[in-house]
Amino acid sequence: MIQDLEQVIYVAGHRGMVGSAIVRKLQGQGYQNIITATHAELDLTNQQAVNEFFTRHDIAQVYLAAAKVGGIHANNTYPADFIYQNLMMEANIIHAAHQNGVQKLLFLGSSCIYPKFADQPMKESALLTGVLEATNEPYAIAKIAGIKLCESYNRQFGRDYRSVMPTNLYGPNDNFHPENSHVIPALIRRFHEAVQTEQPEVVIWGSGTPMREFLHVDDMAAASIHVMQLGDETFKANTQPMLSHINVGTGIDCTIRELAETVAKVTGFTGHLTFDATKPDGTPRKLMDVSRLASLGWTASISLEDGLKDAYQWFLDHQSEARLS
Repeated sequence: MIQDLEQVIYVAGHRGMVGSAIVRKLQGQGYQNIITATHAELDLTNQQAVNEFFTRHDIAQVYLAAAKVGGIHANNTYPADFIYQNLMMEANIIHAAHQNGVQKLLFLGSSCIYPKFADQPMKESALLTGVLEATNEPYAIAKIAGIKLCESYNRQFGRDYRSVMPTNLYGPNDNFHPENSHVIPALIRRFHEAVQTEQPEVVIWGSGTPMREFLHVDDMAAASIHVMQLGDETFKANTQPMLSHINVGTGIDCTIRELAETVAKVTGFTGHLTFDATKPDGTPRKLMDVSRLASLGWTASISLEDGLKDAYQWFLDHQSEARLS
């Protein structure tokens, strides 16, 4: 499919981990008209402001990577923030895109949309077949709503709004807050500080037995652009009803204990690992079935250890600007 490198592309959430990676990848492919807006310039929860932004720009494509995200602690502590802000941002952007004639949009969701005890690996068809994990249910419901918004505008108005569901992401521009971050940046910071202060032990939340899949954000950006660039015929060729979203992951998982051991290796920590089983584990296992994306011509290329080395190096190089508090 021939791409118009001069078309206007809006990346919502360009300062976040995923949005910034998408911008880098688009620029690397030669796209010349990528527009962005900071929170100070555009409050995505403000419907009028979002409508006016779309009216001012002749946007051809939208990558909707803006979201309020966080780990178990953050989701437990701020459930109203997670459901409200995510619902408002996605609804405002998707509706404004439609009203202003934007035909192509990619919505980025999350693997937490699937039921807590979904069969593993999780297929796209598992959506809405069971109870969600309680610790992040508000966030998951918001992301499910985003999928259904895209699906509904496609059905009613003939739009081409696609959704991708990434597994757990990590990499440059991650949030390294000690409590509100996801597991990989939290561990990177914790192990780094343990090395710096010569601590003999690092305590890790949970039992260490849950299994998780992790995808480097550069792979996620590549997959997102790949899905956006697939021709319309790709989604119309199947005689069966097409699913409204596509899983993105590696198809490989590991235990939290194995992850912690790898982070310890990457950061040079040689002390003892202690697992605090009084803290919540979350879902027992979350592994994506990525066969559909593979059939569409894309598979992940960055191994977990190589990706962790890259993430740790970024952390070392950007401690003064990383989100640490």
